[in-house]
Amino acid sequence: MNGKKDSIEISIPTNKPDSESSIKCSMSKVWCIWKEDEVIFGLKAGLSVVVVSLLALFKAPYHVFGTNIIWAIITAIIVFEYTVGATFNRGFNRALGSLLAGILAIAVVHIALWCGSVAQPIIIGLSIFFVASIASMLRIWPWLVQYEYGFRVIQISYCLIIISGYRMGNPIKSMVDRWYSIAIGGIISVCVNVFVYPMWAGDQLHNDLVKCFDSLADSLQECVKKYLEERSQHKSEFITSNGMDEILGELAYERCQSNLVNSGPKFEMLANWAKWEPPHGRFLQFLYPWTQYLKVAAVLRHCAYEVMALDTILHSEIQAPYNLRILFESEIKEVSNEVADLIRILGRDISSMKWSLKNSHVKSVHSATKRLQHSMQLHSYLLLKTTSEEDSEITTDLLPRMRALESTEALSLVNFTSSIIEFVARVDYLVEEVDRLSKMAKFKHDGQ
Repeated sequence: MNGKKDSIEISIPTNKPDSESSIKCSMSKVWCIWKEDEVIFGLKAGLSVVVVSLLALFKAPYHVFGTNIIWAIITAIIVFEYTVGATFNRGFNRALGSLLAGILAIAVVHIALWCGSVAQPIIIGLSIFFVASIASMLRIWPWLVQYEYGFRVIQISYCLIIISGYRMGNPIKSMVDRWYSIAIGGIISVCVNVFVYPMWAGDQLHNDLVKCFDSLADSLQECVKKYLEERSQHKSEFITSNGMDEILGELAYERCQSNLVNSGPKFEMLANWAKWEPPHGRFLQFLYPWTQYLKVAAVLRHCAYEVMALDTILHSEIQAPYNLRILFESEIKEVSNEVADLIRILGRDISSMKWSLKNSHVKSVHSATKRLQHSMQLHSYLLLKTTSEEDSEITTDLLPRMRALESTEALSLVNFTSSIIEFVARVDYLVEEVDRLSKMAKFKHDGQ
């Protein structure tokens, strides 16, 4: 609008800054995805298979290994696992299973050849039946579960070696070719898993156990906090029409359920894998006490059961009146805070592998527990309802029922405090197991 003072200039922003920011955001998201352990594991597995495949793709190594290199590729695919310990375990099972199957196949083939052409197929067929049956029975025994894959390898390798040896007449060459091919694939898989961004089962077990201590302490304090809130006396806030998902404190139950109660099989699997790993990082001790980690985790689960019991009382339909619960608020909070701090100290000691727990910490927990018990005994008369003037107006049929309901409400508080005291007793066992772990793993002490 030329010639006018009140002209308006309209500036249209370019999309360049927005496009640049969106590109940066997309790149950051891609980088976060690439840093995920699952993606790294996939890339490592692909790298190990490519390295083994190069032996078949180039003419020089192919002339040396021949078609048997296919067994190295198969081994690299099968043996490669998420953690270093699992890869060692699977590689050992495959190598030992192939060796035992080859030795047994050579012995049976020579016996069959010595018995004559008529008895050869019968002897070989019977041997395949017995080997497959015995290996199948052994691999389902509980104490041989970790060698389950090895028994499968025995079945497969025995059948392939004995049949090829029977038809080709040279079982020893078949066994040797198969075994060195398996060795090449296994060695390459182990080297890639160890030297390229290694994922140690021991580290994962150690870190997951430390997280359980924090989850247990947080869950305990959350239950106590919700129980002492005034709104907890209303039933409608405990059980809603939408179900248990909207109940207050549900996070405490879910945290114990997912992180502690259901962690047993996972911890046992990680401990079995960690036993196969060489000394590394902070775990430079030979024969590191990974089994003790399972004992500590078992005691943690028993403590979690008590927290789940507290959560059940918290969500029960019958609750103690708020004016009765508030009388013991200071003692209950003191016990929960002291024992939660003790659990966090134990978790930090395991995380840093440095023993810093003092007897004063345990004594503080016991002193707070005794004060709670003394307070419950001192105010026990409040837990018993006496007949009031208003009760005279109630019919004799309803009065016993009302008194029973009032007693049940009061006993809910007794049940809650008793569960806290039982939780403290279980924490004493936890302190003993962590102390035993610190001695077996040679934790440093303050001042060292």
